[in-house]
Amino acid sequence: MIRLTSRFSALAVFAGLLLSTTTTVQAQTPLPYGEAITLEQAKKVLAAAEVEAKKNSWPVAIAVVDGSGFLVAFQRLDNTQLGSVEVALQKAKTSAHFRRPTKAFEEVLGMGGANLKVLSLPGALPIEGGLPIVVGGKIIGAIGVSGVKSTEDAQIATAGLDALKP
Repeated sequence: MIRLTSRFSALAVFAGLLLSTTTTVQAQTPLPYGEAITLEQAKKVLAAAEVEAKKNSWPVAIAVVDGSGFLVAFQRLDNTQLGSVEVALQKAKTSAHFRRPTKAFEEVLGMGGANLKVLSLPGALPIEGGLPIVVGGKIIGAIGVSGVKSTEDAQIATAGLDALKP
């Protein structure tokens, strides 16, 4: 009986985690969209992200899109693998279109099972490195970075976001 209770408890905890993670991706009240990011703002984000990438000698592609997912600014550092160009853009678009970091999709996907349905979402790239750009509580765009480990891509993207903090 103790063994059954322990298994039931573990199953209940797993189910709770699954539901809370799925809720994070699907049912969370999203931030509203605001005015589109300006070219000046996009250049600041790009420049700050580039500084972080160069500081670590990471060859990456960096894309900044508006809230609709249209490209506003882009930079590919020297020696960046060519495949990262499209991945960076897709990370930014995913984050803008779904109004959340791409890491949220990666985490849900990593749980497997029914969460594999994330793979069938059109335009959703479940790889960390895409972040929404939020100003005044509204999403004005997103940044996507690709070229190194996804956690490092996210580190670069976060540095880019920091450029718009007051």
